[in-house]
Amino acid sequence: MSAPRTAGATGGPGPAVVLITGVMAAGKSTLAQALAERLPRSVHVRGDVFRRMVVSGRAETVPGAPQEAADQLRLRYRLSAMTADTYAEAGWTAVVQDVVLGEELTRYVDLVHTRPLYVVVLDPEPAAVAEREAARPKNGYGAGWTVESLIGVAREETPRIGLWLDTSGQTVAESVDAVLAGLDEARIR
Repeated sequence: MSAPRTAGATGGPGPAVVLITGVMAAGKSTLAQALAERLPRSVHVRGDVFRRMVVSGRAETVPGAPQEAADQLRLRYRLSAMTADTYAEAGWTAVVQDVVLGEELTRYVDLVHTRPLYVVVLDPEPAAVAEREAARPKNGYGAGWTVESLIGVAREETPRIGLWLDTSGQTVAESVDAVLAGLDEARIR
C-alpha cells in the first residue's frame, strides 16, 4: 500500500477508510455519498448491501433478537471492512456507511487494517432524526426500535472515539465540510 496522503495535499485523506456511523435516519447514506463525491478518488461502501444480499434465513437486528442476528450483523461488518480495506489497498478512499453502535464500534475498528482509519459518528438530536425518518421512503423504526431507544444506545453505550457531529441544523454540504475539517479528530489509527 502506498503511503497515505494528507488531507491538505489532495483535498481528501488519500488511501484510507472513513467509517460514517450513527442511528437509522441520522443522514449516514446522504453524508457518505456526498463525502465520497467530494473526494478525488473514492468509493461508497454501503454496509446494508451485505444485509440485503441474504436471500433466505436473514435474522433482523432488533432488541431481543436471537444470536443468529448478531452473527449475521458481525458477518456484514466483516465483509464491509474487508471491502473497504481492499479498495484502500488499491489507492482509494473507502467511505463506509452503516449503523455500528455500542461495543460493535470497537470491534469494527479492529476489523479494519487500513491506516489511516477515520470514524465519524453522526449524532443529531432526536427530533431531527424523527423528521428525517418521516421524510424517507423506507422505515427503519417500529420493529423494536424507537428513535429514542437507538439514540440511547448511541449516546450511552458507544465509545466516544472519532469525530462526533450533531448534524441537526446542518446542510449536507456543511456536514461534509465539518467532516473534512475534523479529519484529525476523526482519525483513530
